[in-house]
Amino acid sequence: MKRMLRAMIVDDEELAVERLEMVLSEIGGIEICHTSLDPWEAYEYAKKSPPDMAFLDISMPEINGMRLSSLLRELDASIDVVFVTGYDNYAVQAFDVNALDYLLKPVTVKRMIQTLDKVRKKQQVTATAPPAIKPGNLAGHGEKQPPGMTPVERERNAEVDISAIPSTKLHVPHVRKALVSRPRLIRKLNEGMETKLTLLSAQAGYGKTTALSEWVRQNGALTAWVSLDKRDNEYTQFWSCLTAAIQEQVPGFGQTVTHALEKEALVYLEHTTPALLNELNQLTGELAIVIDDYHFIELPDIHRSLYELLERLPSHIHVYIASRTELAIPTSRLLGKGECNQIFAHDLRFQLDEGIVFFRDTADLLLTNEQVTALFDQTEGWISGLQLAAISLKRSENITETIQRFSGRQRDISDYLLREVLRYQSEATLAFLLQTSVLNRMNDSLCEAVTGQTNGQEQLERLEKLNLFIIPLDDHRNWYRYHHLLSDFLQQLLFKKDRREWLQAHHRAAIWLENHGFDEEAVEHYLEGEQFADAVRIIEKNLHTLVQSKSVALHRWVSKLPENAFADKPMIEMFYISVLLGVGEWEAAFRRVGQATVRFQGMRERWGDTAWNRAMGNIYFFCSITSYLQKDLARTSEYFELVERHMPEGSFFQTMGRNRYQGYDAFDDHLAFINDLHAGGAFLSKWIAVWEQKENYPFVGLLYASYSKLLYEWNRLEEADRYVSQAIGRQDIKPFARILIHNMISASRIQQALGNPGRASELLEQLKAQIDSPDNELFMRSIEAEEACLSLRQGSRSYAQEWLQRCGLSHTDEVSLYRVQEHLALARVLAACERMEDALYLLERLNPLLSKEGRLRDRIKALILQSVILHRLGRTEAALAQLEIALQLSEPEGYIRSFMDEGAGMEALLAGYLKQQQGSGLKNPRPVSLAYVKQLLQALRVTPDAEQQPHNLTVQELKIMQLISQGLSNKEIALRLNITSETVKSHIKNVYKKLEVNNRVQALQRAAEWITLG
Repeated sequence: MKRMLRAMIVDDEELAVERLEMVLSEIGGIEICHTSLDPWEAYEYAKKSPPDMAFLDISMPEINGMRLSSLLRELDASIDVVFVTGYDNYAVQAFDVNALDYLLKPVTVKRMIQTLDKVRKKQQVTATAPPAIKPGNLAGHGEKQPPGMTPVERERNAEVDISAIPSTKLHVPHVRKALVSRPRLIRKLNEGMETKLTLLSAQAGYGKTTALSEWVRQNGALTAWVSLDKRDNEYTQFWSCLTAAIQEQVPGFGQTVTHALEKEALVYLEHTTPALLNELNQLTGELAIVIDDYHFIELPDIHRSLYELLERLPSHIHVYIASRTELAIPTSRLLGKGECNQIFAHDLRFQLDEGIVFFRDTADLLLTNEQVTALFDQTEGWISGLQLAAISLKRSENITETIQRFSGRQRDISDYLLREVLRYQSEATLAFLLQTSVLNRMNDSLCEAVTGQTNGQEQLERLEKLNLFIIPLDDHRNWYRYHHLLSDFLQQLLFKKDRREWLQAHHRAAIWLENHGFDEEAVEHYLEGEQFADAVRIIEKNLHTLVQSKSVALHRWVSKLPENAFADKPMIEMFYISVLLGVGEWEAAFRRVGQATVRFQGMRERWGDTAWNRAMGNIYFFCSITSYLQKDLARTSEYFELVERHMPEGSFFQTMGRNRYQGYDAFDDHLAFINDLHAGGAFLSKWIAVWEQKENYPFVGLLYASYSKLLYEWNRLEEADRYVSQAIGRQDIKPFARILIHNMISASRIQQALGNPGRASELLEQLKAQIDSPDNELFMRSIEAEEACLSLRQGSRSYAQEWLQRCGLSHTDEVSLYRVQEHLALARVLAACERMEDALYLLERLNPLLSKEGRLRDRIKALILQSVILHRLGRTEAALAQLEIALQLSEPEGYIRSFMDEGAGMEALLAGYLKQQQGSGLKNPRPVSLAYVKQLLQALRVTPDAEQQPHNLTVQELKIMQLISQGLSNKEIALRLNITSETVKSHIKNVYKKLEVNNRVQALQRAAEWITLG
């Protein structure tokens, strides 16, 4: 007997608790182990007896549901949390903190059943899932996941969810029998097992799919197959399909790829293929990957990432791509290296001898050689043309006359032959063909729903026996599809013949698909059938999921809807705007924000005050974003004031997705986008003052981070430290990794500049422990890049060298705004490791991008680093030229620390520049004031980093070494210097790294070679 789930209900409203109890009682199978109106009392109960799941209200006094959720997860990470609230403005925040579900009051039985199904499925998977096979050993056994994993860890270890991908897309299409034995073509396909890529490129009807299916059957190699369609022209969907196809053949494959695909954001273009390559490299046997119908893919980002995959593909993996069009990725490099096997129309078309065999043995037609030759002259060996001709000729009373009528282009021939074929079908069969042509795939039940006929399976099998261009998609013949030639022809015919029937066929298909859980396909058909209200209904139902993992589909669907289709659905409008902003379509977003603002202003009476204020608060927040992206801070501030008026608690869009890795910092790291530091400083300080007193307003954390970075740049270190410390002390920012990381990295840099390198390192270590996101791995990459740069500032190159070996970055990578900080870190480490030309190559490509996109701060940093490297290479004139550009850009904004952080090398450069300018006299106007140069030199000569000795020990580290030489313990040193013992340990660890020793005795001996410690 199954154990009942134990549930706890926590809500400060007694009626809400009673309502939820009633709903759960109606459903049954749930033991309500505890109810409480007091969140602290509920927490104490859970400490003694943890439930399986907790239903939490969000808005409660003293402690809200979000905080209680975090406390419960700290007690027991397996507790599933479901938020129950009357407001939808916490939804994204709820999922960011790993809630299982989010229910709006009043909760219906139907909606609760869906939630409980999620809980049971999750528990069933956890309890019964068989161990996964390790990718490194196709025949090996897997390892069970360790007990006690947090939900984030379970999410990170989850396999690709192939249940969302129709299995028919992942099966090799059924081959009834080879049309003709084609050893030449099979040998050509076999050659692909010696190359990275085999490309089959030819128009429809040349037998690409049939050839590949027959090759897979004959070859026997382990083969992953994916058949694409127009819905796969989305980055996440494409790579999910490909990963799922491999997982069909290699159980356990794709865990890290899934992690990279969970959140749709442009940054994942940089991480998906490396993750996939890493897992493919772990496979020990040969694997062929077939991608059929690639011509449906038009998205440049998919083409680029596929090219990256092919360039770095391991030798035991072989990709076969079939496409009607020329491949939209460069193949010249692969061809030049003999790694591309090309098969074109002339390879695929029948040769005359094969045509004779086809008509004689397969089509069972006794044609003369002259008649076959005539057909070949007309069709040029085009296989589908010959198949259609065979069907037509079987019914012809005068074969010679029929052959003579074949003429024209392939499209004309196919249209003529298809009309000839359809002319002989019964009225019922023709109606069936026309109505079902709107379907991408079909089974008997779906066909019956669309046509109204009751013999769907019989019709499908009859069409297959007649060889009417219908293809089984599985071995059991449950699912079929039409050949593209037939499908296109029938759809055009139906649309021209009876547009009303065309719309009804789509509508009936949509209803069936929705009722059977295929929501995405249902939306497509509702849109084609112009049932816009139904499309909006499904979109609204799946809104949060669509934004997080199907944003491209959401974008496409909403763009097809008439403006008035969701006029009274403000959340759809605003989610759509967020998608437009996320994919970089700013102009379209600006336009929609303006239109929505005007529309919403007139909806107060219709929506009521509460809903209207929420909608206006959200739309004004988007108005502020559009103003910010136009670099109009005054207008941004005006809209913030309107957000305050309508929604003082803040918009949930302010923190949407901020526990996920995005990569692009324009929305978070404001100094990456704001070039006017003085205006930026005034803006940031104003809104920090407005929001800092609010207890639950995590959005202010981003402003704290940016303002502390600004004060740091102006070398106002104590003020910067005060602001960032306030941010780090706030509890409301801790669930949001993207807010936390900006503040902690800023704090680390400030501590290093203040002469506290131990504390600087400690903060980054603490940050690693505090990040709790499904994207931990991506956040760790950013933190480790920062650690590498910090180690160089602290005079230790060993960690930076280790990071360089494992980071997976290369100076030849395509430069991207989404990886600017990684590019800069890589260039710095390359230069420190004496790979200065590689560093310059990267910076020379990065600078134009930063200039073009108006990223002033990062451009200044790149120019400064470039000048330092050129100076080290002895190219003084070039170094001074780059430095002068950096100084010109920096002086108006008052940049200081970007120069100071380069240390002695920058001091020498600035001194050289000053000398050069002073020597030039007054012949030409100076591009940079000498007072600014002198200010920077003065700052460099008093910075704690400048006090480092040739051995690179800081002042604090020298003090500790002196106390060690006196025989003091760590605790005694901590008391003497008024720091913690942990900080002392961190300092000693840094000393060991710098002096390349392992203990105190060795450190004292090494230090004695350079300095006197007495």
